[in-house]
Amino acid sequence: MGGGGRRGRNWNKSRTQRKHFKENRENVWKQPKFDPSADSNDDPSWQPCATQNPAFDEYYKEQGIVAPEEWDTFIEVLRRQLPAAFRINSSSQFYSDLRLQLENDFTKSLQAESIDGDEVEAIRPLPWYPENLAWQSKFSRMQLRKNQNLERFHEFLKLENETGNINRQEAVSMVPPLFLDVHPDHFVLDMCAAPGSKTFQLLEVIYKSMKPGLLPNGMVIANDLDVKRCNLLIHQTKRMCTANLIVTNHEAQHFPGCRLSKKARDIGIEYETNSSQLLFDRVLCDVPCSGDGTLRKAPDIWRKWLASLFPVLLHIHLCFKSAFGRLNDFPLYRNVGLGNGLHSLQIQIALRGISLLKVGGQMVYSTCSMNPVENEAVVAEILRKCGGSVELIDVSSELPELVRRPGLRKWKVRDKGLWLASYKDVRKFRRNGIVPSMFPSGRSDNAISDKEDAGHENGASIESEDGFNLAEDSGTGTNDSDIEISDLPLEHCMRIVPHDQNSGAFFIAVLHKLSPFPVLEKPSDMQQNVLCKNHEPEENLTDHLVEDIDGVKLNTVDGEEESSSGADLIDKETDVSALEVDPCNTCEEQDSGETEVAVGGEADSLKARRKRKLQIQGKWKGVDPVLFFKDEAIINSIKTFYGIDESFPLNGHLISRNMDNNHVKRIYYVSKSVKDALELNFLVGQQLKIASVGLKIFERQTSREGTAASCAFRITSEGLPVILPYVTKQILCVSQLDFKHLLQYKSIKFANFVDAEFGEKASKLMMGCCVIVLRKDGQASSDPIKVDESTIAIGCWKGRGSLTVMVTAIDCQELLGRLFTWPETDKSSSSKEFNGEAEVLGLDGDQQVKEIETI
Repeated sequence: MGGGGRRGRNWNKSRTQRKHFKENRENVWKQPKFDPSADSNDDPSWQPCATQNPAFDEYYKEQGIVAPEEWDTFIEVLRRQLPAAFRINSSSQFYSDLRLQLENDFTKSLQAESIDGDEVEAIRPLPWYPENLAWQSKFSRMQLRKNQNLERFHEFLKLENETGNINRQEAVSMVPPLFLDVHPDHFVLDMCAAPGSKTFQLLEVIYKSMKPGLLPNGMVIANDLDVKRCNLLIHQTKRMCTANLIVTNHEAQHFPGCRLSKKARDIGIEYETNSSQLLFDRVLCDVPCSGDGTLRKAPDIWRKWLASLFPVLLHIHLCFKSAFGRLNDFPLYRNVGLGNGLHSLQIQIALRGISLLKVGGQMVYSTCSMNPVENEAVVAEILRKCGGSVELIDVSSELPELVRRPGLRKWKVRDKGLWLASYKDVRKFRRNGIVPSMFPSGRSDNAISDKEDAGHENGASIESEDGFNLAEDSGTGTNDSDIEISDLPLEHCMRIVPHDQNSGAFFIAVLHKLSPFPVLEKPSDMQQNVLCKNHEPEENLTDHLVEDIDGVKLNTVDGEEESSSGADLIDKETDVSALEVDPCNTCEEQDSGETEVAVGGEADSLKARRKRKLQIQGKWKGVDPVLFFKDEAIINSIKTFYGIDESFPLNGHLISRNMDNNHVKRIYYVSKSVKDALELNFLVGQQLKIASVGLKIFERQTSREGTAASCAFRITSEGLPVILPYVTKQILCVSQLDFKHLLQYKSIKFANFVDAEFGEKASKLMMGCCVIVLRKDGQASSDPIKVDESTIAIGCWKGRGSLTVMVTAIDCQELLGRLFTWPETDKSSSSKEFNGEAEVLGLDGDQQVKEIETI
């Protein structure tokens, strides 16, 4: 991973979960269990944490984010638990059925459940979300878990969430992707993606209305700094079953541009003028923030929102200054100081997002903070830095039913108990932490004298040796008449506050790139940091051979060991996706780890040094490699066994994560857009650190019956929808009754199928994986199989004497409930019915018990 120091890595980034990722956050809403053995004088009543903070009140009253007459309502709603919300996956096969079930079933059944006499609808679609695909209940997540009357609804949410049919997500968190205006052919970058709800939402838009077997032309790259949060992101998006996603692990402010070096172009690598860099049509920039917009779901923030605890802050400053560089970097204090400390990082991330955006593209900048220093101040600085090349779009006419407020054009900065109206009011020893861009005008006044800096207007401050202000907190420093007013159209931003529509708080700004950045002859320090991180002179770099592509030797730097098996990763004719070169990148080599190109006999001598095969991904040690899978023998055996039609683009689209083809366990499938991005990444020396890529489509299968199967790889459940229209062998149609029995009992002998003809056909299949398709009403068993949006199929294993389902228990349960809707009966009658069917199907007693426990 690139440099940037502790400030650059900024381990504060995960907003409300950053400190509590490894350890579960204390659940302050949870009522402790009553202990009968405790002293009778103890009060067993539940006392939640204090949901108030005078410093919070003072700060936001002064900023004027809501009118004074609204303040009491604002605080009252902010102290309530957040209602549960979720979104239907619009690309799901059953999304229409789910919507009807919510509209006709749960809306009526849950209305009878009233808590505290509340007359609000128990569950309702969010009026501003298109097509009634997003819903909100009046019950909090805690109430859903604890109220037995809501158990059926809660079980429905859990099951459909696990299968990927719905996604549980805070309502305001759904808003930013809606303003990106994503199309199926767009390249989208989600810069700070974990935990992945917005990424999932972006993929839904890209996949919407796609027919089975067809993949969209666009793709999403989801990035996150933290490796563990990347794993959470992968887990979330895995339920989407997509071949159009790459998950990367980079600092957002230093996300690689994957730009071909000048030397690579000079030696004749074929490329189109607009395809030498990875640029994006849309960028979602949901940056790290102080997170006080999430107070309703994380009420412990109330006690951590501190504006001025001087003795504690001084002690922390003295203890941790050498370790963390700045007091504001210490993660415990989710306050105005943390907002100030994140301001510069937020600007860097946003500018990097703009630099990776195509001309004509859009970027959404968003936070879950209410602090204008993290919101309007950042947007204003972006507009100033980009000049006329970027504009702030007015989207007030879009989603008219979404209640939002315009952005602020004036605000103040709070620092060490003082209100600051402009940069000239900042004390001299604080100018490293308080920067001009935090103020509405963004101007710095260099004419301030040292005398004014030292004395300021209150004249009572005393500085310690390290520059800390030891005076009492006066809370003063500005007059309303001194407050700056921005001349930028910041009212085009939007702020969502909790009491407008019973939600959390959020800030959103939509930016449009009009033209390339102007070429800067002398970039500022921040621009150097954002665009050309750790740039080093070319002559100081040590080159080592890593790849050999048609005689062109690619080299990397710093002596990092590379995989020697990469020579066959790139086809001789590389078709890189059409991408634009961003003129704002003034350096040919952006990163210290960027590759360079060498030719001639010198590379041949270096090649001999690369004999050892390491399980690494390019220069990224400890990460599994990303390799194009080209084992013709295995690919041909898969094609022949399943009769895969030649129109299916299999060759060149398969990926493995193991350099030894004999030990490859999983084969992944990638779309054309992801394939092109990977090829460009190989050409530039694997700058992308890839945590996950593509859709798992084939998996090596072993059986107790030995290796009699002629194909060692089975089709996975997640890969089946993509390849199903092209499968011509090992595929059969089954009646609804036999399909139900397969889902119920998991394994049935050929002779015991109700449809004897189907059992005979199944027995004649080749040993190994097969596909079983549910026969539609009116369809004869002899009719050819036609795949469309309503086709339902599962993967099975054809053994010597039986057919066994290869679908998870959760998916079986979901399909049974969706297709057959078991009647609610008592357990004894269900058990008798099960035993009767099991005897007919020839299941023995032990197997009956096992299957009953499974179901």
